[in-house]
Amino acid sequence: MYSASPSIHPLPAAPRTSGVALPSGLGAGGRGKDKAPCKYVHFEVDYDGPEDDETMDVDEAAVPDRRQSTVTISSTSDEPAGPKRIPVDARLPIGLGPTGKLTKPSPPQWVNCDLRHFDATVLGKFHVIMADPPWDIHMSLPYGTMTDDEMKAMPIPELQDEGLLFLWVTGRAMELGRECMQAWGYTRVDEVVWVKTNQLQRVIRTGRTGHWLNHTKEHMLVGIKTHTNPDGSLKWPTWINRGLDTDVIVSEVRETSRKPDEVYGIIERMCPGGRKVEIFGRRHNARPGWITLGNQLGQDMIHDPELAERIRARYPDRKIVNAAIQVAR
Repeated sequence: MYSASPSIHPLPAAPRTSGVALPSGLGAGGRGKDKAPCKYVHFEVDYDGPEDDETMDVDEAAVPDRRQSTVTISSTSDEPAGPKRIPVDARLPIGLGPTGKLTKPSPPQWVNCDLRHFDATVLGKFHVIMADPPWDIHMSLPYGTMTDDEMKAMPIPELQDEGLLFLWVTGRAMELGRECMQAWGYTRVDEVVWVKTNQLQRVIRTGRTGHWLNHTKEHMLVGIKTHTNPDGSLKWPTWINRGLDTDVIVSEVRETSRKPDEVYGIIERMCPGGRKVEIFGRRHNARPGWITLGNQLGQDMIHDPELAERIRARYPDRKIVNAAIQVAR
């Protein structure tokens, strides 16, 4: 996330090297020797994480409310230069997710399938679902799309009893996505906006989508599936971390349909650990701690022995590479 600082005065033009002044600002001259200074303030989450890869249990009663404490960290000239680690007792007390402990994420896993015709019950239940569906937005697209009825019939309810759904939408799918969420049993609680930039970190002006205006952004709806209190209000799962990130991502566009990597960080901070699945993914979406589902992934790669056995029992002729038990059938 980038924010212009009012305390920083406009910078003079960089020295002329070829008769043309370099522009100042984010990304100006980023690939050359005459890189201009950046006039923006850069923000990132300051979180050290666990000290090692060992499993760490948590006593929830001992975790203070992070909204009720403020920590000021000062430095002196006698301290060595370089990054400083935050003392353990001063770190942001982020919840540890559904299991209450941090564990090393499993290697990337994927299942090559068309979920319209695949028995989703063999996959089990997930705490997090992210989907980038091939919506029919009534425009010419470089990939096949699904009808509205096919989208509403997707077996999303079978994948989750309680948890979060992150649903990418654009164009007319912004309304259709809300309808699908309701049909699947979710309540939309928020959304994230991805502002698309080019290699110069400037907002793109020739987006492929948009009937009336060129779209330079996409939306990701955030839905929750949970129980309600007696008064009808949503009962948030205790393992969800709220209020850690903002709802805007400013990131460069890449391949067709590829979403920014920053979104994974947002989701993984909201739900550390737990089971996560990405639907309609491609090989570049495969990520540690996630299971990717899609019809362009090639041979299945599964490290969870129990999941491999469930799929093999349901589809005996299906070829699976299971690195955990070194089985290929």
